[in-house]
Amino acid sequence: MNATLPVHPDIDPDTQAATQRLIALYEQLSPAHLSELDKHYAPDAHFKDPFNDVRGVPAIRQIFAHMFATLDQPRFTVTHHIAQGEQAFLAWEFRFRMRRWRAGVEQCIRGATLVRFDHQGRVALHRDYWDAAQELYEKLPVLGGLMRWLRRAASATATSKESHAHRPSP
Repeated sequence: MNATLPVHPDIDPDTQAATQRLIALYEQLSPAHLSELDKHYAPDAHFKDPFNDVRGVPAIRQIFAHMFATLDQPRFTVTHHIAQGEQAFLAWEFRFRMRRWRAGVEQCIRGATLVRFDHQGRVALHRDYWDAAQELYEKLPVLGGLMRWLRRAASATATSKESHAHRPSP
């Protein structure tokens, strides 16, 4: 028996299909796939991450081309996703090896992407969220030590431990 599952009223089947196509693109992304970005991104799409804020497919293509030019074996794995209305939220892991530092050690950045689709199912907005300080800078020599110290100094737990340690006895 072939039963049709009810569709939640907030989930557009087109958004679900566009989300699945986008996940497949990201998980199979290679330099050869960069020419296919126009199929997935609107011509005037806005892309923003901790390092870039650009508009248009050529600029977005350049970001991914730069990734392949500067990193070894970069790849995305989408671990979770939610689609609602004309948008989706993707949780992902980005794995890669640095070329200039610790080349043999695989790095992993965990983050998320909010995408909004146009009426043709193409990405109109791509907004990446990930912690550049913890996920990247803390792993670098010299800068990493400073970043870890700053994080500890700004931590609420570090502050509360210090205030408890210096509190006078009753």
